Amino acid sequence: MDMADSAVIKQHLIDPEICIRCNTCETMCPVGAITHDSNNYVVDASKCNWCNACISPCPTGSIDNYRSMPRVRVYSLEEQLGWNELPPELPREQLLAEAGSGAAAVAVPEPVAAPVVAEGFNSSAYGSTLPPWSAAHPYTNLYGPKAAEKFITATVAGNVRVTQVGSDYDTHHIVLDFGSTPFPLLEGQSIAVIPPGVDAKGKPHHPRQYSIASPRDGERPVYNNASLTVKRVLEDHQGQPVRGVASNYLCDLQVGEKVQVIGPFGASFLMPNHPKSHLVMICTGTGSAPMRAMTEHRRRLRAAGKFESGKLMLFFGARTQEELPYFGPLQGLPKDFIDCNFAYSRTPGAPKRYVQDAMRERAADLAPLLADPNACFYVCGLKAMEEGVVLALRDIAKDAGLDWETVGAAMKREGRLHLETY
Repeated sequence: MDMADSAVIKQHLIDPEICIRCNTCETMCPVGAITHDSNNYVVDASKCNWCNACISPCPTGSIDNYRSMPRVRVYSLEEQLGWNELPPELPREQLLAEAGSGAAAVAVPEPVAAPVVAEGFNSSAYGSTLPPWSAAHPYTNLYGPKAAEKFITATVAGNVRVTQVGSDYDTHHIVLDFGSTPFPLLEGQSIAVIPPGVDAKGKPHHPRQYSIASPRDGERPVYNNASLTVKRVLEDHQGQPVRGVASNYLCDLQVGEKVQVIGPFGASFLMPNHPKSHLVMICTGTGSAPMRAMTEHRRRLRAAGKFESGKLMLFFGARTQEELPYFGPLQGLPKDFIDCNFAYSRTPGAPKRYVQDAMRERAADLAPLLADPNACFYVCGLKAMEEGVVLALRDIAKDAGLDWETVGAAMKREGRLHLETY
């Protein structure tokens, strides 16, 4: 049955009780059907073409929900943005009555192939949902709404500011200790923190997701702990004043305080383990968290004489040097261990420079890595950076005589290009 001709459709919805607001679904949707506000992630029924590109990457399963609805009154974006839980299914009698006669069957659209290009260049089409072949096995969803245990209680073991003092930026490195409760984590995974209290509607706060900033053996090796990189949110993406519930809660935590955590999440943004693998890490702001985890894991392997050859290249962007997390510690890493490239977009008296500009300057070094099956690329930061970064990779490939569509498809298929933007 053709979806356009059916009186009843199966509407794709996101469960707000399970969703951890990680932005994966919006990033992966090739037709722009998914959007969000400060409360919920939602699906526009008029745009969704059932390509299912968003299903498998979702770390929680919140994206995999549907309701049979009369076509004439599908749930609007406004309705979905106000939900705290999914509505129940309409009774069949009501469904058929509202849909009119001849609506005895629910139309379920056949999945269609996700287009490589939606409107213009679609950077998300090149992001892989598969991990590198040599990545370690990740554990996911051990604690949370769908698990037997609803959360794990962690103790704050450290809280240190990692940007210079400023009035409109404040980023903290926060260490959480999980005690004797098993909580295995890998570089590139994330956890979600449940802020205490309730929102303006009297409902418990939604979990907020944060990437792990420590390697698999913990911030403090051999201890059951992990670290996060958290920026205190004082304004939204539109520049309007807002006090981020979870970020301010975390940045104000004192050593010894307790935190409720769920997760782990993520099974694809993982680093390769084979010794000849190369890492190209491209990030802005707190998108540095997984890059710090990967770098520290490699540093510990090297210090123990267990890693031989793989290259590390880092492209790190911020508005100013003062706002760049971990700037000081990065300067102390050996130059033959990691190749660091910084880009600042708001340095007084200097032209704006972004990570993609730094990448183009290093095109001669990046081009061979694009074609190298042992090289993996990781992009993490604000959504606005994604297109510029992937366009830079495309242009670097073309200038080197490589066919970008072939290279890009291979990188996606082999789990070598990962995009995690928000």
